[in-house]
Amino acid sequence: MEILAFGVQADEKPLIEQAFRDLDPVRCLDVFLTEDTAPIAAGHEIVSTSVNADLGAGVLEILAAGGTRMVAQRSTGFNNIDLTTAERLGMTIARVSYYSPYSVAEFAWTLAMAVNRRVVRASTRTRDFDFRLHGLMGRDMHGRTAGVLGTGKIGAAFARIAHGFGMRLLGWDLAENPACLELGMAYVPKEQLLAESDLVSLHVPLMPETRHLIDADALKAMKDDAVLVNSSRGGLIDTAALVGELRAGRFTGVGLDVYEAEAGLFFLDKSLEPIADDTLARLVTFPNVLVTSHQAYYTEDAVRQIAGTTARNVADYRAGRRSENVLVPHS
Repeated sequence: MEILAFGVQADEKPLIEQAFRDLDPVRCLDVFLTEDTAPIAAGHEIVSTSVNADLGAGVLEILAAGGTRMVAQRSTGFNNIDLTTAERLGMTIARVSYYSPYSVAEFAWTLAMAVNRRVVRASTRTRDFDFRLHGLMGRDMHGRTAGVLGTGKIGAAFARIAHGFGMRLLGWDLAENPACLELGMAYVPKEQLLAESDLVSLHVPLMPETRHLIDADALKAMKDDAVLVNSSRGGLIDTAALVGELRAGRFTGVGLDVYEAEAGLFFLDKSLEPIADDTLARLVTFPNVLVTSHQAYYTEDAVRQIAGTTARNVADYRAGRRSENVLVPHS
């Protein structure tokens, strides 16, 4: 029975097809799941979706009416899924609870170093054969303080890299990670972490409790010359408040791989269209801000793991098994 996979990037397609080679045939679509595209899934019992899919009540109703009984999301986060509606409709929902934490942690550091050392500005200049150094001065990370908000697998991987730079480590989380404690990390209140950190990196999931974790007050608590990195979920930062602080000339650099209103923008070519999002349009004009399109996870290693886990989730559904990846079990 054919499985329909929405939102598949060209680089991902062969890895997904390989993962499902010994299971069911999979048809990969580059369109994302929305209310407009959901009717395409009619007649498909199993649908696989990407991180930016719309799996709200309206879309789930359309899928269920078309015969879909299982949604296998190819991501760890599931803030885009109405789990209550899925349970009411008797749909099975599964996710990928784990994949390479190094992909995201390494990219978070790529963003941090790119804004700290003005790499994008330097690259743009040299393309124009402008080899001046004015405005390109960065700072050593060695000896400075890294604040890690969320010290799970990805946060711990980020902290190990920071430790390799010779940085002081501060952490904030509901529970202390022994692996981070071994690195010398001190767990402190969020306000202290923000006030003392030269680099702040976000690695917490997006939930109602963490939405706008970095709000106007949190931004004001940070050092004027701090570096802020978010490679987790866009909704963790109040972007309008961030723009206000940037307009005031604050922060050495901000690296964002995610944006709170990225749905309908990220993963798509909008280069020939006017951008109606005034906040994003303003954000990308700041010379100390680097925005990328939710690509931190996008390594061959991570995507291969994600595809393999998604295939196993489908196999478990077929066999009536339940794993830690199941968010809503088969009814």
